[in-house]
Amino acid sequence: MNLRRLSAVSFGHMAIDILNASIAMILAVLAVPFDISNAQIGLGGMAYALMGSLSQPFFGVLADRFGGRWLGALGLLWTAVFYYAATFSQDYFTLITLMTVASLGSGAFHPQGAMNAGAAGGHKATTGTSVFFLLGQLGLAMGPMIAGVLLEEIWMLGPRIMAIATLPFVVWMAFGLRKPLVRVEPEPPRPATVEERRRLQQRIARERAMSNRVSQPNRRWVALVAFALLVALRASVHQIFYGMLPKYFADLGFSPTQFGFMVGVPSVAIALGSMSGGILGDRYDQPKILLWSLLAATPFSWLMLDIVDGWVFFPLAFAAGFLVGIPHSILVVMAQRFLPNRQGLASGAILGFTFASGALGMGLAGPIADVYTLSGVMHVVAVMPLIAALCAVFLRTRIATALPMAPAAGSAD
Repeated sequence: MNLRRLSAVSFGHMAIDILNASIAMILAVLAVPFDISNAQIGLGGMAYALMGSLSQPFFGVLADRFGGRWLGALGLLWTAVFYYAATFSQDYFTLITLMTVASLGSGAFHPQGAMNAGAAGGHKATTGTSVFFLLGQLGLAMGPMIAGVLLEEIWMLGPRIMAIATLPFVVWMAFGLRKPLVRVEPEPPRPATVEERRRLQQRIARERAMSNRVSQPNRRWVALVAFALLVALRASVHQIFYGMLPKYFADLGFSPTQFGFMVGVPSVAIALGSMSGGILGDRYDQPKILLWSLLAATPFSWLMLDIVDGWVFFPLAFAAGFLVGIPHSILVVMAQRFLPNRQGLASGAILGFTFASGALGMGLAGPIADVYTLSGVMHVVAVMPLIAALCAVFLRTRIATALPMAPAAGSAD
């Protein structure tokens, strides 16, 4: 494992996601001086998220062609420069325009980051990639906390300091990623034991028996529609809470420091929930995990909005974030099984659909909050995991799951 390359790209991921996570905080504290409506907050967050996510395929092609050695450092620098410039904005339109341009740096950073992390992991590519995403999630959790304290104490000077503080990470990445990627050949598989081959054959037989009990074409389309709706609902809950909670808590009278930590707690929990979901999904029935985690998330999400005073809020917020985070890794794996021979396409499609549907959900939530109330919208969002859980019922059959091929004698399980 190349720790130098892995640490450079992973801490760079943390740095850029600290900036990404502070956008909602800045919009919340500028809502009064800039006369920003809930609709403008939602649309601004949607523009930022869409620009950063929809540009990733283009930058992914560049990373494949040129190795991504400079895209990481330049992407972080690009985001920092335009983020810094945005803090001098005197109106909403200028602020959102500069922030949206800044998100292009995030779009450039993430494809090469995942590629470099996997390459740095060598024979442990999954471990390297998980470290990369873990540091990014920590950045998303730290961003609101850091921004909240700085905005309350020194106003817009705080975000400027945050942008300048990323420059050492730019230098770190420029040196840490300067050498070309070295593709590591996979280790030769260990011979499978007779017992391992027997268990695999039994698992294949059970999968085939279960899939033959139902009508394949009809159930497959039902599963696809339910899956897409589940992904969209869960992504919207995540993105709306992430983008609108700062404004919700600000309207309740909390200071930027207070609601920065109040938003940061569920962000940390989402990261831990995503990791836990991946572990649980390898051991237990995936649709059942989706069903029960989303059902359990609903009451905690609701209570988190109502019980905001005192220490009780924090375990409620942690539980809500943890349970909402569990399905993420499972949904990516399930998407790969829908297209077993196009797993790269499936991974890109599920991540792109997740980001886009979440961004559109936040874009709709803002205008609706202006027509009704932000509190009403947030409480409706808190119930959306329940609807997503109902979609998981239609995924209980494993028709869309790719059946593993039986290995030849002496090959790995």
